[in-house]
Amino acid sequence: MGVFKHAEFDNHESLHFFHDVATGLQAIIAIHSTALGPAAGGCRRWIYTSDADALTDALRLSRGMTYKNAVAGLKFGGGKSVILGNENAPKSPELFAAFGRAVDSLGGRYITAEDVGCSVDDMRYVHEQTEFVSGLPQSGSNAGGDPSPWTAIGCLQGIEAAVQSRLGRDSLEGVRVAVQGVGHVGLHLCRLLHEAGAELYVSDVNSDNLAATSAELPVTVVSPGELLYADVDVLAPCALGNILTSTTIPRIRAKIIAGAANNQLSTEEDGVRLAERDILYAPDYVINAGGIISVAREYYGSSSKDEVRADVYRIRERLQAIFDEAKSTGRPTHELADELARSIVADAEANL
Repeated sequence: MGVFKHAEFDNHESLHFFHDVATGLQAIIAIHSTALGPAAGGCRRWIYTSDADALTDALRLSRGMTYKNAVAGLKFGGGKSVILGNENAPKSPELFAAFGRAVDSLGGRYITAEDVGCSVDDMRYVHEQTEFVSGLPQSGSNAGGDPSPWTAIGCLQGIEAAVQSRLGRDSLEGVRVAVQGVGHVGLHLCRLLHEAGAELYVSDVNSDNLAATSAELPVTVVSPGELLYADVDVLAPCALGNILTSTTIPRIRAKIIAGAANNQLSTEEDGVRLAERDILYAPDYVINAGGIISVAREYYGSSSKDEVRADVYRIRERLQAIFDEAKSTGRPTHELADELARSIVADAEANL
């Protein structure tokens, strides 16, 4: 399994592999950049088909966090951790304590929080071993707790901006939105979309998630294999990434793609393919930054919910600027976002 010549290596600063015999922990922490501050990004626990897939995920996600934190104006660099889930290492307080010790051994170069497969409670066990963790249980009116609702709020801001830019509509009333994945973020987003008057179509590989969403909200359930190609205005990917490919893009009927999933584009060329089909793409690490904004506010001090909300609402203006530039220059939105992120990081590196 090559590392330095890996297609996703992209000049990572460091890559760390951890194994704890007692708990069965197998984890990878990827630090892409610390130019803007300590590398920050959540911990994902997932059952990967191979170690190579886990490595690829860690590398892609950590680079995405560098870009996400840069564009969001945070004093964080980019990093990510993945815990390889398997039957020999079930979720347990001991496993997350071992992971906390792994994080602590990096001396503050990496700050973790919850992501897919992890919870606020899991982070409590991490926190028992290290101070370099956020997304902890909320204290009073201060920032903290599950960052998923903030991710959803930011996504709503982005969808509203995209609908105004691409469809010329100032309201989501009657706008047809397909939400792929109704877990923590997806369900919160569905609630917000329903309140805004959108017509909802949903899918999830987890039947419990679908049942909970259907019981609470008026939604049309679509099979996971068909949702990508549903006749809707907006496709909101809120599950795992790598769904926008040379195979799927020609069949997508939505005019807008704007959702919370990371690494939605399989390759850079897929962003070009979307632009060529006149599908407006909200760069994932711009629209889904609400969670890390909450994490940053919590980590660096006791900010109020109102302060977090004000920061998250700025996602709309960032995306609107990208959409406007894409319209005036004819360039794909993902290229403009990447260019902005890289310039911010380059300026920081020049001042180190």
